[in-house]
Amino acid sequence: MHHFSHLQLLLLSKMTSQVGETFTEYFENWMIQLEELLKQLVIVPRETSYVNDHESLVSKMTTHHKDYYTAKWAAAHEDILAFFTPMWLSPLEIVYSWITGWKPSMAFRLVGGGAFSDEQLKNIDGLRVKIRGEEEKVEREMERQQVAIGDRKMVELARIKNSDNNDELVELALKGLRMSLERIMKMADCVRLKTLKGLLEILSPIQSVDFLAAISTIQIQTRKRGRKRMKTNLVSDLQVLY
Repeated sequence: MHHFSHLQLLLLSKMTSQVGETFTEYFENWMIQLEELLKQLVIVPRETSYVNDHESLVSKMTTHHKDYYTAKWAAAHEDILAFFTPMWLSPLEIVYSWITGWKPSMAFRLVGGGAFSDEQLKNIDGLRVKIRGEEEKVEREMERQQVAIGDRKMVELARIKNSDNNDELVELALKGLRMSLERIMKMADCVRLKTLKGLLEILSPIQSVDFLAAISTIQIQTRKRGRKRMKTNLVSDLQVLY
């Protein structure tokens, strides 16, 4: 994940809003639905005679992911900063995230274990190269924005401490930042969606079921491990206090 400096995170974290709380509830429900869909992906027979079931499950998963990005973009337009300091994710999930989501190139590591034709292997490799190039483009934009923040925005925000018009100055200083971050987030999300669409077009229905099961399993397990670690740390902190 591309990280802001400590000062930048401190300033951004003070801008949490109702959007963060609302999206937290949405994300919790979305993950519950993802887990239910994963169960269906795991138990469906892998025989080709069940191709209609495979295609139906792939369609359901695709719709589920599209719904997520529709909700995410609507919420981010209201408060983009909430997505760069996501209160709905554990520290472990944040460590593994890449510009507000999963890293597209990671998906290619999950495509395996099946019998692929030469044409499929060629197409997968071509898509991998294309996606990596698009990732690098997004990363360059993010780095450029971080430099801009360091050069301009943080200097403006540092003056706020001595001003009586804090709210107005904060809004003025962060307006351009919000617009840039929203654009970069959408760029990253588009690469994620292109990766999913591209791989699903190359893979057979059975291969697609296996791939979607693998990527969903990682997301769910990372979330569970992250939450378990948070609870363990909380218990440890309470034992120290009491």
